Formats: sequence, structure tokens, C-alpha cells
Amino acid sequence: MAVKFRDYYQVLGVPRTASAAEIKRVYRQLARKHHPDLQPSAERAGAAERFKEINEAYEVLSDADKRAKYDALGANWKSGMDFAPPPGADARAGEAASAEDLDDVSDFFASLFGRSGGRPGRGGVRVTMPGGDVEAELPVTLDDLLRGGKRRIQFGDDKSLDVEIPIGVRDGVVLRLAGQGGRGTNGGPPGDTYLHVRVVPHSRYRAAGDDLEMDLPVWPWQAVLGADMRVDTPDGAVTLTVPAGTQNGRRLRLRARGLPRADGTRGDLHAAVRIVVPERLSAAEREAYEALRRSAAAPADRPAGE
Repeated sequence: MAVKFRDYYQVLGVPRTASAAEIKRVYRQLARKHHPDLQPSAERAGAAERFKEINEAYEVLSDADKRAKYDALGANWKSGMDFAPPPGADARAGEAASAEDLDDVSDFFASLFGRSGGRPGRGGVRVTMPGGDVEAELPVTLDDLLRGGKRRIQFGDDKSLDVEIPIGVRDGVVLRLAGQGGRGTNGGPPGDTYLHVRVVPHSRYRAAGDDLEMDLPVWPWQAVLGADMRVDTPDGAVTLTVPAGTQNGRRLRLRARGLPRADGTRGDLHAAVRIVVPERLSAAEREAYEALRRSAAAPADRPAGE
């Protein structure tokens, strides 16, 4: 019976010019990722089908003679060309690719995963596979960035890890926990866990690399005349001088009040001036502003053309 011809290069995700070493490397990654025994029970059926497909593609592309014959068929497979495999090929491919009976794998698998003790399968092969890697998000607070700390991460219902948050970590950094991933099969080594750091927004401060940023509300008269202002920082309150004539948006720097670095130094804290206008004025305040308007002779009050 003829079966639909399939592009094994697409199955493995490699170009047609891929070397034998590249095909082998990609196959090992895919086989580890899609091995049914490493999947949740609800996903094993789909993983088994994918695992079989991967092995079928590798069986052809890893054999120089089979690959040459495959390449000789040309690109007509895209238009629906059928390919009738030689007698018995389906049975051999199914045996090599079976995802549900690991004892029936061939020596070809042993060359990838090695031999080990224990109950041997056909040909004396016992397949060992490394565990899969795990990726998760690690939310951290500003206090974690400033002082470090520990965070417990829950994976599913049956596993949790206590994670040490190092000084100097930043948003987007990936922390690797070696050997804390999925369990290996038949004595294979465990995988790793990769935690993607995500900084939780703070109500007052914004992290910008090694620096911190904050808004500094300033009254108009403070911006015009200058003022010494009490400013809260992560290390406590300090006095910050706002120079006379400060414009809206000006950034005032507090040195070494930012985030700590791994080498023990710190970034800076930048206070961005935001001039705020009082919503309600007393009679005296209104009179003061009226007098200011009269004395300023603002261009907007002049007749057009002057």
C-alpha cells in the first residue's frame, strides 16, 4: 500500500544541506523533548505519535544510502507524489520508532544514549535518557533586587524549590538550577530548571538597568525659587536640593542610591521633577498669582502682532 511521501527534513527541522552531525544533534534534542515517558499522562498519546515520526525521519536521514535515495526523489513530494516503501520497511520503521516498548529499540539508539546495566532489551540495550529541562517565571520584588533573598517556586502539585535570589540580578536574567529539572529515564541524569526573572512593578520606583527612577512632585514656587525637599529613598529619607529655575522633567541625581551590583557598587537614583499645580487656592494665593500675572506681561496676554 502506498503511503503519503513526507519531508523528513521538516520533521526534524533541519535544512537539506544539514550535516550528519547536525542531524544527530537535532534528533537527540527532539527525542529527549518528545519522549512519551517524560510527558504528562494526558499528553502521552500525542507525544508517542510525534516520537515515532521523529525516529522515522532520523532512520532515513542518518543512513547515507537511504538519505541519497530520499534526496533523489526531488521536490515533487510537495505536489502530492506518493512513495511506496520497499516490502517490510514499515515494520522496521515501526519497530525502531516504537514509543511504547523501549525494550525493542535498536543499537542505533544505544549509540545515542549508551548502554547501562539492568534488564536488557533486545540486543542487550537498555535506553537511558536525560531528563527534560523546565522553564518557569521567577517574580522578584524591588526589595529582592536591593537585598537578595529566597523565594519558593511551586512546580505543579508535587515539587517545589527554594531559590536563592543573588545580589545583582536584573529583569530578564535567566537563572539556571543545574540538575533540578525533569527526572532521567533508566538512570539518566536529570535536566535543569531555567528561571526567567521578572521584576514586579513598584508603586514608587522604576528599575532602569542599575539605576532607579522616581517622580518628584514640585510646586510651581519651589521650581521657580528653589527648595530643599525631603525625599524618600529605598535606604531612608534624604534632603534633596531643587535648584531655582528648575524646569518640568529635569532629573536630579542621588548618587549610589540605586540597585546594588554584584561587585558591591550601586547605581544611582534619579528623581524626575513633575511640577504640580494646586487645584484649590486660598484668597491670598489667588491674589499672589493675579499679581504675578500682571507683572509678568506674558506674551499670551499681548495683542496679536506685538
